[in-house]
Amino acid sequence: MAISSYADPMTAQAPGLHARVLDSLGPSITGGEYPPGSVLRTDELAQRFEVSRSVMREAVRVLESMHLVASRRRVGVTVLPAEEWNVYDPQVIRWRLAGADRPRQLRSLTVLRSAVEPVAAGLAARHATAEQCAALTEYALGMVATSRGQQLEAYLVHDIAFHRTVLNSSGNEMFARLGDVVAEVLTGRTQHDVMFEDPDPAAVTLHVRLAEAVREGDAVRAEALTREIAEGALQELDILAP
Repeated sequence: MAISSYADPMTAQAPGLHARVLDSLGPSITGGEYPPGSVLRTDELAQRFEVSRSVMREAVRVLESMHLVASRRRVGVTVLPAEEWNVYDPQVIRWRLAGADRPRQLRSLTVLRSAVEPVAAGLAARHATAEQCAALTEYALGMVATSRGQQLEAYLVHDIAFHRTVLNSSGNEMFARLGDVVAEVLTGRTQHDVMFEDPDPAAVTLHVRLAEAVREGDAVRAEALTREIAEGALQELDILAP
């Protein structure tokens, strides 16, 4: 069946326009520019962002899926209180970390990590495959190699991969789904300068030791090391984002 090469210019532009609207409206909501209960009019928003109503409606649907807003006919788009937001959505996390409430958000997420990751690491020591153990070692060595010379972006790649692998190796699908959340936390710390110019050498060493504990099947040691990593991250926040 022949496929037409014609593409509607408005349709082709929609994804970019839709993202632009979200990148502006999302942080405005999570940052408090529109307090809970504020009513936004779709037509007015479409004019403000110079997009079609269909693009605006699609953006609103995304915000609804995150529980940031609720849309009702004849009422408009109402901003919901923070208690109703999908705070695990990676994009919501990204927007909140970009706002003035960054220190509190970072602390909340780091406390979540300290509750979940040690247990996940203990399970990983029991269930990790040989391939996962090898990957953990590789990522830990990558962290060592990029931990000096202000290579934070390169370090971040290995750091995210390491923690994703720990969560995936747990064998628990609920923990594994938190990989995106942890990735946003680690990315936010780096992008918003809530990191030392070079990572703490003690923390880097703990990651290497954790990879060893998982490979050796030592669940108690893996859990203790991960808890130490989490406590260190909280202490860094006390200094860098009090």
